[in-house]
Formats: sequence, structure tokens, C-alpha cells
Amino acid sequence: MTDVTLSSKNPTAVKAEALVVATAQTSDGVAVVSDQLPTDLLTQLESLAPQLGVTGARDEVRKIPAGPKLAAEILVLTGLGERAEDGTFAIETLRRAAGAATRELAGIKTAALALPASDDAEITAVTEGALLGAYAFNQYRSAGKSTAKESGKDPVGAIEILTPLHKNAKAKVAAERAEILAAAVHAARDLVNTAPNELYPATFADAAKAAAKDVRHVRVTVLDDKQLASGGYGGLTAVGQGSSRGPRLVKVAYTPAKPNGKVALVGKGITFDSGGISIKPAAGMEAMKSDMAGAAAVLSTVVAAAKLNLPVAVTGYLCLAENMPGGNAQRPADVITIYGGKTVEILNTDAEGRVVMADGLASAIEDGHDVVLDIATLTGAQMVALGTRTSAVMGTDAVRDEVKAAADASGELFWPMPLPDELKTNIKSKVADVANSGPRWGGMLNAGLFLQTFVGDHPWAHLDIAGPAFNEGGAHGYTPYGGTGVGVRTLLGFLEGRAKVS
Repeated sequence: MTDVTLSSKNPTAVKAEALVVATAQTSDGVAVVSDQLPTDLLTQLESLAPQLGVTGARDEVRKIPAGPKLAAEILVLTGLGERAEDGTFAIETLRRAAGAATRELAGIKTAALALPASDDAEITAVTEGALLGAYAFNQYRSAGKSTAKESGKDPVGAIEILTPLHKNAKAKVAAERAEILAAAVHAARDLVNTAPNELYPATFADAAKAAAKDVRHVRVTVLDDKQLASGGYGGLTAVGQGSSRGPRLVKVAYTPAKPNGKVALVGKGITFDSGGISIKPAAGMEAMKSDMAGAAAVLSTVVAAAKLNLPVAVTGYLCLAENMPGGNAQRPADVITIYGGKTVEILNTDAEGRVVMADGLASAIEDGHDVVLDIATLTGAQMVALGTRTSAVMGTDAVRDEVKAAADASGELFWPMPLPDELKTNIKSKVADVANSGPRWGGMLNAGLFLQTFVGDHPWAHLDIAGPAFNEGGAHGYTPYGGTGVGVRTLLGFLEGRAKVS
């Protein structure tokens, strides 16, 4: 991963390949946001902004020759948009500007960021953004064969964050946390981007073991298809039976010496979702390799919590299966028994995520935790309601609000949604305890209500990340094409909040 250091060097003297400074939109045009660059250089840049196509808008990145007054080779102008009324910029704006710049600098070895970084919050945002933007997934590219304009390049090799607080103890801690956080997000992205012929339940379980290897206080246990069947995990067994590659339930448990509490994280891990017999349309099905993004986020979060030595016990439940229409696949009208005894009528085999999650949730409740969170690319209805960049959170009011607060602090977009009692009739079955599918209207909420069946009144929240988990459009800010790693920052922030509760 990209190396990052804090430095007090003057931006004019930094011998990096690229020097990154911020621009902002003003009523008069463009302002270069820097108190260390020479006044005459600032004036020159601002006067040339229109000819350079620089507007200062968010996500805008422009690269120009640095010129003789700077030791760097390239000057990079990254936009912050308009200032707030108090003259400052939002923390997430700084995070995105740093990430947009480093994302555009793929292929170079060194970059120095002279962005606002005068307090702990700004240093954290700039460092996180820079590292989140410094990501590339080139696993399947033959060396020298890339033809796409921006593909096949390695992330920027080393980053210097220029700040007067470079020796401040809190700033150093913030930078170290940012490195662990970014590594966790990158790990989740890598799993999502891995081809489904290589990442299937058994190999995902192996990846979990590898990720936890040599991480203190973390233990991984794996239940294979035979153990799941004999143990009564009817959801995972039913969804996985149409594939030649059987399901797995992977528990990743971090147990510090004196935890302040116990948290369960349950992640949907459908390594490929064809829809089963209720098969999906062919167009766009390739994106269904991302249907395990929830499990990827859970695994990465548990490992990050351990590396940060958080004083809270966390167990991740990775519900792994491949949903295929094989000769032994489950059928609409099947009735299955979830772990713990509740029965489910299968009306749609493409509503499989909630079925495997039911096993994980029931197991988590049985194991005893203060709170249970689940995260899943669960419904297309999430995108209908909130688009492709905003995730949904629902559950018991207090936990739902706690998740929302953690998301806001981390810079991830989540929106609270209800679980109306009157919609419970939508998942009522004529033959079983509950049906796995309901009418189109309120589809995201129907799925949430289905999951609620298996947690009861236990403190719980459900995070639906269907759209934000996989970016099929253009890269933006620190978000690349493909796997985004969404949810990791929110889950980790939630755990950090819980760790502070004595």
C-alpha cells in the first residue's frame, strides 16, 4: 500500500513528482487555498485559472507544469468548491479533494499534499482521502498490455502530508489510524473486484484466514457445506445447493482482553448471484460478482478493529454461498428451515441474500451480543429509493441512529429508513412462518422486515448497500470504478464509538 508521512516542509521546496494544492470557487473566480506558496505565484495561478480550465469545483483535478518557483515537477490543483459561511471547508470535502488528486496521480512515485491540515480533523481527512484515492486493481492485467487511458497504473507510491502539526502526537495517531482504515477499505475493494471463478465460498473462507493470520486476538472458524446441513443452517444450504461449490459460514472473532462490549457484524456473501432458477436478465449480470460486498466489509472491519486494538469484542459472520441454477437448485415453493427453527417459503430464488443472512443473524443472536449489525447488497429497491451513492439503514431506533451518526462522521452516505408494521403482511406466507419475497412496493423495507423476523426485539440495524457497493460509472473523489469498500468506515466508526463506552 502507499506509504504516507507527515512533514513540515515548505511546499516550494518539496522535491516530489507532484505537489497538490487546493482551489476554491469564489464570487470573483478561483482562489488558490494556500498560505505557504509565494504571493506572486498565487496571483499568477488565479489569473490564469480561466485559460487553464480551473474552476475550483469539487472533484476537479488539473495538472500543470510546476514552473521554476517550485521544486516539484507537476503542480496539481484539486477543487474544494465553495467555502462555508465561516470560511472553512467541510471535512468530507477535504477528504474527497485529497482522494481525487491521488487517484489522478496513479503511475507516479511521490506526491506532496499542501492541503488545509492545521488540526487533527483536517489531518485525518486529508490522510484518509489521499490513501483511499491511491488505489488500483490490476490483478488481471498483463504487464504492458493495458490500452485504457487510466488503467493498469499502480497507485502513487509515497505521499507526504504537509502540516505544521507533523510532530503532534494526536496527528501521528490520526495518520496511523488512516493507514489501517484505508488498508481495510482496499482489502474489501480487492475482494469485491476479484473474479467469481476465483472467489467462491471456499476461497473466500481461505481469504478470511489469510487476512486474520498473525493478527492478535482474532480467531477464524469455518463451517463447510456438510457441517451447515447437519447443523440446521437451512438458508445457506438451500441457496448454495444449486452450485457445485458449496456454501460456508465463516466466523471471524476478535476478542480483546477486557472488552467494553460485544458486537456482531453479519455480512451477505453471495460470491455470484445468477438469481438461481428465478434467473436475472443477462444484461449487467457481471456486476453480481459484487454481491458479497457486505461480507467483505465485515471481514475487513473486524481485522481493522483488531489492528487498532479497540477494547470491544467483535464477531463477524460471513454468510457465503453462490446462487446458481444447477440441477439441484432450490425452487420457488420450497419451504426451508432457518437456523433456530423458523420456516421460510421460497417465492423467489433471487431473494436469496436475506435467506443466508437469516442463518447468520439467528446464529449471532444465539451467541449473545450487545448489538447486531448486518450489512448486505440486499435489494435493487435500495437504488430505486436512494440512488447509487446513498446506502440505507433501518432497525431499532437507537441503533439505527447510532449507525447514521457513525456514517456521518466517517463521510459515508447513509439514510435512515422505517420498518412499518403495516408492511409485515407483505412477507406473510400461507404455508410457512414467513415468505422470502413480497410485492414490488416497499421492496427494501420488506427485506428489512424479513430480517427483523430473525432478530426480534434485540438491538439491531440493517445496512443495505446495494447501489454504493459497486461503482459501475466513472470514478469520483476517492471512489474508484468497481468495488468501493463502502460500509467499512461506518462499521469501524460504530465500533470505535462502542469502544469508548465504559
